[in-house]
Amino acid sequence: NSRTMSLLSQLEKINLDSVLGESDNARYVTSKILHLVQSQEKTRKEMTSKGSTGIDVILSTLEVKSFKNQCGYRCISSLVFHHCGGRRASVLVTKGGTQILLQLLLTASKDSPPNEELMVLLHTLLAKIGPKDKKIGMKARINGALNISLNLVKQNLQNHRLVLPCLQVLRVYSTNSVNAVSLGKNGVVELMFKIIGPFSKKNTSLMKVALDTLAALLKSKTNARRAVDRGFVHMLLTIYVDWHRHDSRHRYMLIRKGVLQCIKSVTNIKLGRKAFIDANGMKILYNTSQECLAVRTLDPLVNTSSLIMRKCFPKNRLPLPTIKSAFHFQLPVIPASGPVAQLYNLPPDVDDVVDESDDNDDVETETESEVETENDDDKDQHFKNDDIETDINKLKPRQELGRPIEELKMYEQFFPELSENFQEWDLVSKEPKPFVPDANLSGPIVVPTASEE
Repeated sequence: NSRTMSLLSQLEKINLDSVLGESDNARYVTSKILHLVQSQEKTRKEMTSKGSTGIDVILSTLEVKSFKNQCGYRCISSLVFHHCGGRRASVLVTKGGTQILLQLLLTASKDSPPNEELMVLLHTLLAKIGPKDKKIGMKARINGALNISLNLVKQNLQNHRLVLPCLQVLRVYSTNSVNAVSLGKNGVVELMFKIIGPFSKKNTSLMKVALDTLAALLKSKTNARRAVDRGFVHMLLTIYVDWHRHDSRHRYMLIRKGVLQCIKSVTNIKLGRKAFIDANGMKILYNTSQECLAVRTLDPLVNTSSLIMRKCFPKNRLPLPTIKSAFHFQLPVIPASGPVAQLYNLPPDVDDVVDESDDNDDVETETESEVETENDDDKDQHFKNDDIETDINKLKPRQELGRPIEELKMYEQFFPELSENFQEWDLVSKEPKPFVPDANLSGPIVVPTASEE
């Protein structure tokens, strides 16, 4: 019975007619709804409440091929980006909004040249609702919309207004490893390095999104190897040092952390760790971390740098005859030949631990994307160190008795409190004595006053 419901019913009738001449009427009614959505919280709640068909009507309006109703996109955008946007984005996903927006993106990309305003609106909406849809990466790949955002970035590198939402969508796509491999083959890794370098404090928001996208892409071993082969590890270290030197007021800590996340993703493979050491990365991160210790807000940089250095430091088996270990375990007998002698004859900087991180390549299968969840980004946030024992039971020292338990039972009568029996025992009858109150303690207890004392 409200004004909003009346307009939605009118729009629904126009959608059912689907006549070319009704385009102007649809634009007019949608603009009225947009005005109410932008100005009244009551309207926003009414359209996203349970059982409401408001979003369904707007989405069906967007599917009409006879006109491009940008008021409809702005109406959806106002609903999603206003307060409680996360909940409303989830409602849009459950209504099938992701599939509709991807189809509209595919249709809009066929125009030459594509409508910039429409592309900005579509990518902004997809970037917002993408984290709420666990299968958006698979849907984009099936619909053929995976490379649309990438091509827009390639063709409009200087148009930051369009590139920013496109990068946000690519960041969402890259959480799927199959998509990351596919985008990497189309040159997305090289494209990201064009955006993040050389050092510049202009468009820092674009820089931050590009670093997050690159970190997600480099979690793929195929992309990580591609970055190592092109010498991008040294470039990442150079960018980090530049930001460390110029960010004297620590205003761009998130960008510096984004660079470290990229280095952390690259060093997940053995080639990346070797390239990191060859580029003098251990010394660079150690020196920068020492300078960050005095500032408490830079603790995330120090922690991430420490994880990278521990991951890249050469690992050796015990016993260590070198100065790299605080403990020296000398074998009683060292054979003249054999694997033990070979370990002792290795140079001190050689990593003699078998590394299987490069043995399993990325599997480009459809089933892999099905089991991926939105928590994939958290898997590498905490580096698991195999050299640290976490089992509390194994860390507790085992106390062994010096005598058998049977011999110790003879002393049980002298320590009744240990057997949880607090009654008085008769040593002759070996039975508990009955409790008899003391006669001297009978009667009321009188507490003397100060004058009596």
